[in-house]
Amino acid sequence: MIHPITILELMKLPDRMPVLDVRTPEEFRKGHMPLAANLPLFDNEERARVGTTYKQQGREAAILLGFDLAGPKWSGFIRQALALAPEKKLAVHCWRGGMRSGAMAWALDLYGFDVYLIKGGYKHYRSWTRKQAEAPYSLQVIGGMTGSGKTKLLHELDQLGEQIIDLEDLAQHRGSSYGTLNSLIQPSQEQFENNLAAHLNQLDPNREIWVEDESGNVGRCMIPRSFWQKIRKAPLFDLQVDAEQRVENLVREYGSLDKDFLIECTERIHKRLGLQNTKLATTAIRDNRMADFIRLVLVYYDKTYRATMTGRDPALVFPVIAKGADAATDARRLLETKRTTTRLQWTTHK
Repeated sequence: MIHPITILELMKLPDRMPVLDVRTPEEFRKGHMPLAANLPLFDNEERARVGTTYKQQGREAAILLGFDLAGPKWSGFIRQALALAPEKKLAVHCWRGGMRSGAMAWALDLYGFDVYLIKGGYKHYRSWTRKQAEAPYSLQVIGGMTGSGKTKLLHELDQLGEQIIDLEDLAQHRGSSYGTLNSLIQPSQEQFENNLAAHLNQLDPNREIWVEDESGNVGRCMIPRSFWQKIRKAPLFDLQVDAEQRVENLVREYGSLDKDFLIECTERIHKRLGLQNTKLATTAIRDNRMADFIRLVLVYYDKTYRATMTGRDPALVFPVIAKGADAATDARRLLETKRTTTRLQWTTHK
């Protein structure tokens, strides 16, 4: 049986069912619903042929060509769907909820599947994604200079039952010139937005959400403008960590990476480091003097961080004396600072 369903209705279902995205592999690669499986009715070339036929010869000719192309594949589609949904219950969508998903739903229904056909397809899902970023949230921001241990602290808060969003994990990037760690592969911009929306949808909007302070982008992934503006206006808890501890943390995180990678990333920011510091830093990398390399590049990153702080409301910036190497202790100090500031704000506005 085929059940038309909206994105909102799908999200509210108590039990998640498999989702089949029947768009082309290229469309799927650009962006898709998290956890969706790609079962393309047409490959990239076939889809182009159908589109060209539609423009040149009309709708009926395009439909006939589509049936010619998909005809030999139907048994394979059903077997793949059975592997993904052995209980014969799944959702299906294409770009706009049109012919591709309709044809797949018809075939699966004929075989006995319970098919939930998503109205408006992926286009409506993208609209839902944007609304998630625009919705109101009570954000609490963890700030601090590079090497302060913000990410570890964020995940310590998660262990303590706080709600978090790890933007760097969603973007697969650590937010600096060295942010790929020579191994991470970033998602497309569209997929980053989809992943963020899916994560936000899992959280309770009535509770506070902790997030790291970030610039407008994490690597090449741009944080949705409306969400980034919320980060900029939220209370920021500024970790105060000893400089040498930050150097130690960064040597531990980056010091074992490939030297050629580190040199390439350092040279990429030579205009901001200056030619002399760039030369000194790359020499330190070659000589395996990683602490010296880190100290040199921190001059630039610390300056950048101080510049970003000038745009924040000083009344919403709260210093937190932190160790930087003990996330559990720092998390307790952070939450105590948060409780203290909340009491002060309540008293002030009483």
